Amino acid sequence: MSENTNRAGVSATLVGCVVALFFAWGFSTVLIDTLLPKLKGLFQLDYTEAMLTQFAFFMAYFVFSLPAGYLLSRVGYMRAIVIGLGIMITGCLLFAPAASQGVYWTFLGALFVMAAGITILQVAANPLIALLGTPETSSSRLVLAQALNSFGTFIGPFVGASLILQNGIAVPDNILKAAPDVLMAYRVHEAHVTQVPFLGIAMLMMVLAVIFFLLRHAPGIPASEQSKHTKSSLELLRQNRLLFGTLCIFVYVGVEVSIGGLMVSYLLQSKALGATLAVGGALAHLLTPGANMLPAVLAGWLVSFYWGGAMVGRFIGSAVLRVRRAGSVLAVCATGALILAGLSAASMGMVSIITIIAIGLCNSIMFPTIFTLAIDGLKENTPKASGLLCMAIVGGAVVPVITGAVADAAGLSVALVVPMLGYAAIAIYGLLTNGRFAAPTT
Repeated sequence: MSENTNRAGVSATLVGCVVALFFAWGFSTVLIDTLLPKLKGLFQLDYTEAMLTQFAFFMAYFVFSLPAGYLLSRVGYMRAIVIGLGIMITGCLLFAPAASQGVYWTFLGALFVMAAGITILQVAANPLIALLGTPETSSSRLVLAQALNSFGTFIGPFVGASLILQNGIAVPDNILKAAPDVLMAYRVHEAHVTQVPFLGIAMLMMVLAVIFFLLRHAPGIPASEQSKHTKSSLELLRQNRLLFGTLCIFVYVGVEVSIGGLMVSYLLQSKALGATLAVGGALAHLLTPGANMLPAVLAGWLVSFYWGGAMVGRFIGSAVLRVRRAGSVLAVCATGALILAGLSAASMGMVSIITIIAIGLCNSIMFPTIFTLAIDGLKENTPKASGLLCMAIVGGAVVPVITGAVADAAGLSVALVVPMLGYAAIAIYGLLTNGRFAAPTT
């Protein structure tokens, strides 16, 4: 009995640590939403160039996901997580020299390295949390873990906006007209505010790395199955359920990142916060009584409600998915997001603001539900499938650049057409998993 008690205690500790990982990479990823407008203003970038921050971060998923799946099958979940944490820590620490140089490309390099570590964590932690219980409740369990990820994305914009956007996003005209060395000195000074949250993340990751290293031999940890019967990645992609699930992960992450990355700029438009100046001022006063809040900081704080909607929706979705078919719930949420994006693009003022923020609520269950639907029934092929699905997160690199190009050409409201098309595809996939794309039985 004492052995069972010890095993239960270790399992509870492991679940808590895995959930902490979900929180940490959610917090880290969402900081890009406030880093992006800061770098855009600091280096005078257009939307396409600014979206290279998302490109650099999410391209790491394309480069490292398949190697991460191989690593997971070789060293197991715990060691893979420790390695991922070590790489993520390195990326966070690289923000210090990037800030000291004040050069845009060095920030992109730091983001790429940090994302490489997060890729390994995603490949290991998503199937691990799904395996820590019965298969019937895997979607619900992963959605619940993703809810804690969303808690990180909820508080991240508050921290990012307060630290990174504290001096606004535009370079003063007198600095722009000054000598090149004056502009460079200003950039270095302003760039230093961007490193603080990432250095804090590095410290938290160090603590988690030590804990996972100490737990690597603990009883009850699922093994990453290795078998000569596992299929190649190309063979796995012949299964429609996984193939189209991988495409939907690509699309979903791309549209979620596009909306989050452009939201500060979207909210600062004259049709949004500009059309509700009195409301925005009242909200700023409510949040910071007696203080004048910069519009950029207010917009950055409002992004938290986009990610906060995802957090609330995941807690609700975890319960709903226990009693409703995952594919049907996915289709309903994707359709809701499509409608909200269209309403926001076609409206002004508070309606435009509320509807684009509310997309986060519909986003809530999409990633974990697509993920678990795609790996359902794959058994020993799960690590390779997880690598494929995480590689598809590269959609967060590609789709935002496309969205940014549309925004440059036709405006931010028209650019919402790109996410709308993505949500339509996800809704179709959800419906097909209920029948035509049934899970494999062997």
